[in-house]
Amino acid sequence: MSKIIVIGSPGAGKSIFSQKLSDITGLPLYHLDMLYHKPDGTHISKEKLEDKLREIFSNNDWIIDGNYQRTLEIRLKECDTVFLLDFPTEVCLEGAKSRIGKKREDLPWIEEKLDENFEQCIINFANEKLPQIYKLLDKYKMNHNIIVFKSREEADNYIKAQKN
Repeated sequence: MSKIIVIGSPGAGKSIFSQKLSDITGLPLYHLDMLYHKPDGTHISKEKLEDKLREIFSNNDWIIDGNYQRTLEIRLKECDTVFLLDFPTEVCLEGAKSRIGKKREDLPWIEEKLDENFEQCIINFANEKLPQIYKLLDKYKMNHNIIVFKSREEADNYIKAQKN
Protein backbone atom coordinates (compact mmCIF):
# COMPACT_ATOMS: atom_id res chain seq x y z
CA MET A 1 0.00 0.00 0.00
CA SER A 2 2.10 2.87 -1.29
CA LYS A 3 0.02 4.51 -4.02
CA ILE A 4 -3.40 5.31 -2.62
CA ILE A 5 -6.47 7.17 -3.80
CA VAL A 6 -9.33 8.20 -1.52
CA ILE A 7 -12.62 8.83 -3.29
CA GLY A 8 -16.26 9.45 -2.42
CA SER A 9 -18.94 12.09 -2.33
CA PRO A 10 -18.14 15.69 -1.46
CA GLY A 11 -18.58 16.08 2.28
CA ALA A 12 -17.75 12.43 3.04
CA GLY A 13 -14.51 13.38 4.76
CA LYS A 14 -11.99 12.23 2.16
CA SER A 15 -9.46 14.88 3.13
CA ILE A 16 -9.68 14.22 6.85
CA PHE A 17 -9.39 10.45 6.32
CA SER A 18 -6.47 11.00 3.92
CA GLN A 19 -4.67 13.25 6.40
CA LYS A 20 -5.01 10.66 9.16
CA LEU A 21 -3.78 7.94 6.79
CA SER A 22 -0.85 10.12 5.75
CA ASP A 23 0.03 10.78 9.39
CA ILE A 24 0.09 7.03 10.10
CA THR A 25 1.88 5.86 6.96
CA GLY A 26 4.16 8.83 6.33
CA LEU A 27 3.06 8.88 2.69
CA PRO A 28 2.89 12.32 1.07
CA LEU A 29 -0.64 13.61 0.63
CA TYR A 30 -1.99 15.52 -2.37
CA HIS A 31 -5.44 17.10 -2.35
CA LEU A 32 -6.99 17.33 -5.82
CA ASP A 33 -8.87 20.48 -4.79
CA MET A 34 -5.54 22.20 -4.00
CA LEU A 35 -4.04 21.04 -7.29
CA TYR A 36 -7.02 22.12 -9.39
CA HIS A 37 -8.32 25.28 -7.72
CA LYS A 38 -6.64 28.65 -7.39
CA PRO A 39 -7.15 30.88 -4.32
CA ASP A 40 -9.33 33.28 -6.36
CA GLY A 41 -11.88 30.54 -7.06
CA THR A 42 -10.75 29.88 -10.62
CA HIS A 43 -8.98 26.70 -11.63
CA ILE A 44 -6.30 25.36 -13.90
CA SER A 45 -7.15 23.52 -17.11
CA LYS A 46 -8.01 19.85 -16.96
CA GLU A 47 -4.90 19.17 -19.04
CA LYS A 48 -2.68 20.92 -16.48
CA LEU A 49 -4.33 18.91 -13.73
CA GLU A 50 -3.49 15.72 -15.60
CA ASP A 51 0.12 16.94 -15.97
CA LYS A 52 0.31 17.54 -12.21
CA LEU A 53 -1.06 14.06 -11.59
CA ARG A 54 1.59 12.53 -13.85
CA GLU A 55 4.24 14.33 -11.80
CA ILE A 56 2.83 12.79 -8.63
CA PHE A 57 2.66 9.35 -10.27
CA SER A 58 6.41 9.50 -10.94
CA ASN A 59 6.98 9.26 -7.18
CA ASN A 60 7.20 5.90 -5.42
CA ASP A 61 4.47 6.61 -2.91
CA TRP A 62 1.56 8.98 -2.43
CA ILE A 63 -1.99 9.50 -1.30
CA ILE A 64 -4.33 11.47 -3.56
CA ASP A 65 -7.70 12.50 -2.20
CA GLY A 66 -10.59 13.78 -4.28
CA ASN A 67 -13.19 12.46 -6.63
CA TYR A 68 -12.77 14.33 -9.94
CA GLN A 69 -14.48 11.76 -12.09
CA ARG A 70 -12.60 12.83 -15.21
CA THR A 71 -9.26 11.74 -13.74
CA LEU A 72 -10.51 8.74 -11.79
CA GLU A 73 -9.52 6.09 -14.32
CA ILE A 74 -6.08 7.66 -14.74
CA ARG A 75 -5.58 7.47 -10.97
CA LEU A 76 -6.94 3.93 -10.80
CA LYS A 77 -4.38 2.79 -13.37
CA GLU A 78 -1.56 4.16 -11.20
CA CYS A 79 -2.63 3.30 -7.66
CA ASP A 80 -2.42 0.04 -5.74
CA THR A 81 -5.04 0.85 -3.09
CA VAL A 82 -8.45 2.55 -3.24
CA PHE A 83 -10.47 3.78 -0.29
CA LEU A 84 -14.08 4.57 -1.21
CA LEU A 85 -16.09 6.49 1.36
CA ASP A 86 -19.59 5.40 0.30
CA PHE A 87 -21.58 7.21 2.98
CA PRO A 88 -25.28 8.12 3.02
CA THR A 89 -26.18 11.41 1.37
CA GLU A 90 -27.33 12.93 4.68
CA VAL A 91 -23.92 12.24 6.23
CA CYS A 92 -22.14 13.92 3.30
CA LEU A 93 -24.46 16.93 3.38
CA GLU A 94 -23.83 17.33 7.11
CA GLY A 95 -20.09 16.99 6.51
CA ALA A 96 -20.16 19.73 3.88
CA LYS A 97 -22.21 22.02 6.13
CA SER A 98 -19.92 21.43 9.11
CA ARG A 99 -16.89 22.87 7.30
CA ILE A 100 -18.51 26.19 6.32
CA GLY A 101 -16.41 29.08 7.61
CA LYS A 102 -13.42 26.90 8.51
CA LYS A 103 -9.89 27.12 7.11
CA ARG A 104 -8.95 23.85 5.44
CA GLU A 105 -5.67 22.41 4.19
CA ASP A 106 -7.41 20.84 1.22
CA LEU A 107 -9.06 23.94 -0.27
CA PRO A 108 -7.42 27.28 -1.10
CA TRP A 109 -10.28 29.39 0.29
CA ILE A 110 -12.80 29.38 3.11
CA GLU A 111 -16.31 28.36 2.12
CA GLU A 112 -18.75 30.99 3.34
CA LYS A 113 -21.93 29.07 2.50
CA LEU A 114 -23.04 25.80 1.00
CA ASP A 115 -23.34 26.61 -2.68
CA GLU A 116 -26.64 25.39 -4.18
CA ASN A 117 -24.90 23.67 -7.11
CA PHE A 118 -22.46 21.98 -4.75
CA GLU A 119 -25.30 20.82 -2.51
CA GLN A 120 -27.09 19.39 -5.55
CA CYS A 121 -23.89 17.61 -6.55
CA ILE A 122 -23.87 15.87 -3.15
CA ILE A 123 -27.57 15.01 -3.42
CA ASN A 124 -27.09 13.53 -6.92
CA PHE A 125 -23.81 11.75 -6.17
CA ALA A 126 -25.25 8.34 -5.19
CA ASN A 127 -27.37 8.09 -8.33
CA GLU A 128 -25.15 9.84 -10.87
CA LYS A 129 -21.53 9.21 -9.86
CA LEU A 130 -21.45 6.18 -7.60
CA PRO A 131 -22.56 3.66 -10.26
CA GLN A 132 -19.72 4.85 -12.52
CA ILE A 133 -17.25 4.56 -9.65
CA TYR A 134 -18.29 1.01 -8.83
CA LYS A 135 -18.07 0.07 -12.52
CA LEU A 136 -14.48 1.34 -12.68
CA LEU A 137 -13.59 -0.36 -9.39
CA ASP A 138 -14.93 -3.61 -10.80
CA LYS A 139 -12.80 -3.13 -13.91
CA TYR A 140 -9.61 -2.68 -11.85
CA LYS A 141 -10.36 -4.95 -8.89
CA MET A 142 -7.89 -7.69 -9.88
CA ASN A 143 -4.83 -5.48 -9.41
CA HIS A 144 -5.96 -3.31 -6.53
CA ASN A 145 -6.71 -3.43 -2.86
CA ILE A 146 -10.18 -1.87 -2.70
CA ILE A 147 -11.60 -0.89 0.66
CA VAL A 148 -15.15 0.46 0.89
CA PHE A 149 -16.45 2.13 4.02
CA LYS A 150 -20.20 2.58 4.43
CA SER A 151 -19.98 4.76 7.56
CA ARG A 152 -17.66 7.18 9.33
CA GLU A 153 -17.41 4.64 12.14
CA GLU A 154 -15.96 2.04 9.74
CA ALA A 155 -13.41 4.55 8.43
CA ASP A 156 -12.50 5.67 11.96
CA ASN A 157 -12.11 2.06 13.12
CA TYR A 158 -9.77 1.37 10.21
CA ILE A 159 -7.57 4.32 11.16
CA LYS A 160 -7.56 3.23 14.82
CA ALA A 161 -6.53 -0.29 13.81
CA GLN A 162 -3.64 1.08 11.71
CA LYS A 163 -2.32 3.03 14.70
CA ASN A 164 -1.99 -0.16 16.76
